[in-house]
Amino acid sequence: MRGPSVALLGAICLPLVAFVQVPADSLAQAAGASGQGPLTLQQAIATASANYPAIKASQAQQQAAQGAIAVAKTAYLPHSDILWQTNRATANNILGLLLPQAVIPSVTGTVLPADTTRSAWNSAGGALVNWQPFDFGARGAKVEYAQHGDEAAKQASLLTQLQVSANAGSAFFDLAAAEQLVTVAKANVERLEAFDKAVHVLIDNTLRPAADASQADAQLALARNQLIQIETQVAVKRAALSAYLQTKPGQAEIDPSALLQSLPAMDLVVARAASHPFVLEEHALTLQQKAQARFLDRTYVPVFSTSGVVFGRGAGTNTSGSFPGGTAGLAPDTLNWGVGVQVSFSAFEFFNLRDQKRVQEANVRAEQARFDQAISDVNTALEQAQATLAGARKLAANTPIELTAAQASEKQQQARYRSGLATVVDVAAAEGVLAQAEGDDAIARLGVWRAELGVAVAQGDLQPFLQLLESQAKGK
Repeated sequence: MRGPSVALLGAICLPLVAFVQVPADSLAQAAGASGQGPLTLQQAIATASANYPAIKASQAQQQAAQGAIAVAKTAYLPHSDILWQTNRATANNILGLLLPQAVIPSVTGTVLPADTTRSAWNSAGGALVNWQPFDFGARGAKVEYAQHGDEAAKQASLLTQLQVSANAGSAFFDLAAAEQLVTVAKANVERLEAFDKAVHVLIDNTLRPAADASQADAQLALARNQLIQIETQVAVKRAALSAYLQTKPGQAEIDPSALLQSLPAMDLVVARAASHPFVLEEHALTLQQKAQARFLDRTYVPVFSTSGVVFGRGAGTNTSGSFPGGTAGLAPDTLNWGVGVQVSFSAFEFFNLRDQKRVQEANVRAEQARFDQAISDVNTALEQAQATLAGARKLAANTPIELTAAQASEKQQQARYRSGLATVVDVAAAEGVLAQAEGDDAIARLGVWRAELGVAVAQGDLQPFLQLLESQAKGK
């Protein structure tokens, strides 16, 4: 007897490898419904979008990218350094060269007679303000780079949310299909149990050979084995859905009744590939690489900076070598100020920047190729999803014919067996065909809804699919 557990379950448990978009109002609706009985498909998708940790991580990364824009804009602001120091030290000084180093502190002023037994207070304080009035567009390119990075992070966050939602929807269909197969398998076991009893009655009355009992028992045991296998699959699929819903394993309960009662009244209108979040992310990444290239183009230029400084110093000694003592030198008593403009140019950076530009040009070409590939992938996914939907519609139209014929065949074989015109194997084969037809008919309706979801997933926006579910529910 051919059972439905392997072929059917494998056919309807294919994962949805794509992205969906969940509106914010669905998330709020799921938050209030997640703990109240079985979940509909809409609620399962929204609950996964609201609770799955990967979505929260991607949202945090998006916030970090937004902060990077503010960081880049701070380059337009003046830079200020403030300094204060107080020390007590000897005032001995000496003429001569001292190479740059970070160990020996410098002593300023005229050369005084050496006297290591006396020390004095010294102090210094000041503020330096630097500002770059223009930079030939380098800072603007950096801000633009950060803005495109923010857009890419936004789309990446959406893609994470959409992928989780798609996988949650796929897990919902997997569990719903497995539960339907359990119902079919239980009905098959009940019919074979009734048939097994009838066979034993006929054998007890010497109306059928004893060998029929073994065959009937074997077919019943096989049906029970298939039921156990499918029930195991239900537990596995329930655990998979629970992972996306972030509930305890085995606690995910679903309500697919609306999907089983009727087919979608209309098909989704396919959107353009250019509006897919995956394409938008790659577009933002391409623009980001181009912004980096513009920054390098504006780097090999003179750097203009204006500076303003005010500072004061205090010393506990003077040029004559006397030490006033006390608190002399604790506070600055000699003030100075200054303003100026400085121009610097790193002439030999040309060679380094030339090679960096070559690398960046390659990065731009690579990202552009990924963008083109993204458009191609989305268009291919849309075509495949539409073909899958068309096939699912045809299959759903044919399964009622299959079911009606299988039911008639099963009744005829039962009658023929009682009349002695058929064998146990004939009846078992008819029962297997009926179980297969019952499973096909239930799964076919789910298959159409799954295919509609696949179209929404392929175009990167789940909202039209959710609206289709809502309008279907209102029409009943």
